[in-house]
Amino acid sequence: MLNRSQKFVLPGLALLTLAAVRPGGWAVISVEELPDYVVATTPVNLTFTVLQHGRTPLNGLKPRLEAEAGGVEVRTAATAGKRDGQYHATLTLPRAGEWTITIHSGFHESKVTLLPLTAVAAGTTAPAVSDAVRGQRLFAAKGCVGCHIHGAVAGEGVGVGPDLTARRYEAEYLKKLLADPASVLTRREGPAQMPNLGLKQNEIAALVAFINTERRVGQR
Repeated sequence: MLNRSQKFVLPGLALLTLAAVRPGGWAVISVEELPDYVVATTPVNLTFTVLQHGRTPLNGLKPRLEAEAGGVEVRTAATAGKRDGQYHATLTLPRAGEWTITIHSGFHESKVTLLPLTAVAAGTTAPAVSDAVRGQRLFAAKGCVGCHIHGAVAGEGVGVGPDLTARRYEAEYLKKLLADPASVLTRREGPAQMPNLGLKQNEIAALVAFINTERRVGQR
């Protein structure tokens, strides 16, 4: 439960973004629809946005995706989508397994590595995924890991936000913040503001479940 003193540190969540700090700014990479699993040998479409400072769509980039599992690598280029800053890529994972996918935005060295995505053989069904596990995956896919440290998610960002490993927040407040940051946070000067990532209600619920999950020391 969030107490009064914790509410004063909650604005640190304003940095729930994937930030790659370079001259000229940083970028947020946010996957629009993250599947719980995919079917091996069946093409899967991944759509993502790249926003400078979390606000300005970046057009004209040449993003690429790399997927790896058991020494097998798959690479593909992304193409521009219909909206500014939006890109599409199609991946066909050749076999069942746990695939690690990295999205390189093409803006400086900005990238995000997703938590392993399960590919199942055709005709089989992957195990059900809990909200907390789904939220853990979204923590990387939506870009939170770039600015925040969390013991359950490896990250490559700048770590300018608070360490969220042991922090817990009032669920309703956190839901409101994730749904519409501007309605909760006092406007910050400069580019380090929490962008509105257009999260769906089920994504917000999953992120809240993940952030507020109690963990033992060293547990991932």
